[in-house]
Amino acid sequence: MSAAQRDDAVPGTPDHDTDLHHLRADGVSLVVDLAGGTLPRVLHWGADLGDLDPDVLHDLRRVSRPMPIGFPVDGEVPVAVLPEQSAGFLGTPGLTGTRDGRDFSTAFVVREHTVARLDDGTQRLDVHAADADAGLGLDLVVELTAQGLLRQRATLTNTADDTYALDGLLLTLPVPATATELLDFSGRWARERSPQRTAFTHGTRLRDNRRGRTGYDTAFVLVAGTHGFGHRAGQVWGVHTAWSGNHRTLAERSHYHPGLLGGGELLTPGEVRLDAGGTYTSPWVYGSWGVGLDALAGRFHRWMRARPQHPRTPRPVTLNTWEAVYFQHDLGRLTELADAAAAIGAERYVLDDGWFGSRRDDTRGLGDWYVSADVWPDGLHPLVDHVTGLGLQFGLWVEPEMVNPDSDLARAHPDWMLQVPSRLPRPARHQQVLDLAHPEAYAYILERLDALLREYDIAYLKWDHNRDLVDAGHGRSGTAGVHGQTLAVYRLLDELRERHPGVEIESCSSGGGRVDLEILARTDRIWGSDCIDALERQQIQRWTNLLVPLELIGAHVGSGTAHSTGRRHALSFRAGTALFGHLGIEWDLREADDAQRAELAAWVSAYKDLRGLLHTGTTVHADGVDPSHQVHGVVAADGSDALFAVVATATSESLPTGRLTFPGLDPDATYHVRPQPPGDVVEGLGSHWLSLPWWTPDGARLTGRVLAEVGLQAPVLFPEHLVLVRATRVA
Repeated sequence: MSAAQRDDAVPGTPDHDTDLHHLRADGVSLVVDLAGGTLPRVLHWGADLGDLDPDVLHDLRRVSRPMPIGFPVDGEVPVAVLPEQSAGFLGTPGLTGTRDGRDFSTAFVVREHTVARLDDGTQRLDVHAADADAGLGLDLVVELTAQGLLRQRATLTNTADDTYALDGLLLTLPVPATATELLDFSGRWARERSPQRTAFTHGTRLRDNRRGRTGYDTAFVLVAGTHGFGHRAGQVWGVHTAWSGNHRTLAERSHYHPGLLGGGELLTPGEVRLDAGGTYTSPWVYGSWGVGLDALAGRFHRWMRARPQHPRTPRPVTLNTWEAVYFQHDLGRLTELADAAAAIGAERYVLDDGWFGSRRDDTRGLGDWYVSADVWPDGLHPLVDHVTGLGLQFGLWVEPEMVNPDSDLARAHPDWMLQVPSRLPRPARHQQVLDLAHPEAYAYILERLDALLREYDIAYLKWDHNRDLVDAGHGRSGTAGVHGQTLAVYRLLDELRERHPGVEIESCSSGGGRVDLEILARTDRIWGSDCIDALERQQIQRWTNLLVPLELIGAHVGSGTAHSTGRRHALSFRAGTALFGHLGIEWDLREADDAQRAELAAWVSAYKDLRGLLHTGTTVHADGVDPSHQVHGVVAADGSDALFAVVATATSESLPTGRLTFPGLDPDATYHVRPQPPGDVVEGLGSHWLSLPWWTPDGARLTGRVLAEVGLQAPVLFPEHLVLVRATRVA
């Protein structure tokens, strides 16, 4: 379909100018210019501009042209979504590659483009361009979803007879000069997604990830915003590169453009070589705009929840055995743990590492995916039957991409490991990486996982990935291997899901090391972090939620002493933190006393009552003045109900603290506000709460506007404690 034959039902698309398109959805406008046959330029991405007259759109293009002062070429320098130096742009190029040093620069010309509306409400712009001299074709897809989420990707085709070596392909989106601050993330194991703010100054902020997985320290969502932006205030523009291997994300400001955000795959030299007719498709690069970070996150969440594969059933309370038993597998001990889990209301039981081959510790056995005859002489059937007989789903831990050198698999097939020809990579966690781009290795893993899922009543796989890909090559060929490995993992997950559509899969990677929208297209949950210290989790879950909705974030209640930090927390703080996620338990409940089990059962019961709200509503965060106290919560989509957590992460400079606000409610509605059991009890400070007149089941009745603008007198909390507040709309 040519541009003249486009779908005119797309709102705002002018009739008289087929090179200028205005797409609108959910408060967002995207204006794309294709004049002159060059690649598309985004004239506006942000707040909805309304139903613009075609003449107004035409003038918008005219008034958006920059003054050509000090430019390297005469006239305007158009900055396309894939920037080209041939246009005069001397920033980071969109496409890099050569044919043995030739065709290093491109000048793509658009041959045709179409605009269409998809069945789910997505408006899609398809652009076909070519550079005949360079022997390259380029197909761009730009989509604006019904939720106002923007995403784009590109497919490059080699139309010449000789090989084209692709070094990189980056796609960009513009932000205005008013975006003066940047937010992105650092991190490490057990401290994923730690926020960092910098000024958006002249130059390039480039975040390269070379871990071979998404990474603890990925930029995650790179946000540009107006000065002082927060969760509820300030315009923000964010991009996410949806790729589970090496990738790069950038923010760039120069005199060519006030600001660009972009991303793409990070390729090792020689990793992608396109023979005649060969193609390369980039990752999706997502963009979200909003007033405040909550609005930006909300677009991601609403879009994910609208996907056909998004989990629709209530997220089951999950007990995982790792911190309860580690490698000490014993049928009696594990069945007792299952009994205790069922008694407090758990709905899923996951057997973690140690069930296969010679795997009695972390130094051996990875890759030998056969049930250990030594530990399980009757196979897993006795445990699976016991667990399912209690009414619980059974889940199993696997790490299919890894192999211990001390394993039958590695001894039989040393060539199946990712490596350069002359050496193995340095080990990490006593592991190497299985080369899933090797056809025989891939077939072996697929057969083993398929066989396990066919033999046992397994409803869930905890899919782990416990090391970075270092020096990762495809063996004797000597070529770099991360790109091929990433695609092979996707293919493996896709094929398993096709064979076993009822099995849910968790993306675990030493905790939260593989969290991105492409892995989440194939999985049903992510493990937020190996750290379940509730204080650390308050920050980890808060910022993971910038991209991922709560129902997909695994959040577990641990024992009294945190495994990764040694901190001790009250059960109410541990459980109240895990409540805002997909709740689970990581605790040897056999060691819990009756009072602890009863209290945990009360929290599990509350989760079951509240998960319908928590997993469908809108996440909100108050922009507080006192950094020691945080308010976050979930408001029902129709504004009828809300649950908030008031969290003291440290001591306050002032005692008592001032009022705390509760955002996101219908400003004109009246709400019944009261403490929510079992988070209504403040350990050690109960007498202080008696002086708060509203801290009773009767609570108070206030409007949403009062709660957001005036707030409520804050509780007096010990540090590292929390309470819950419920707000229900009344007539």
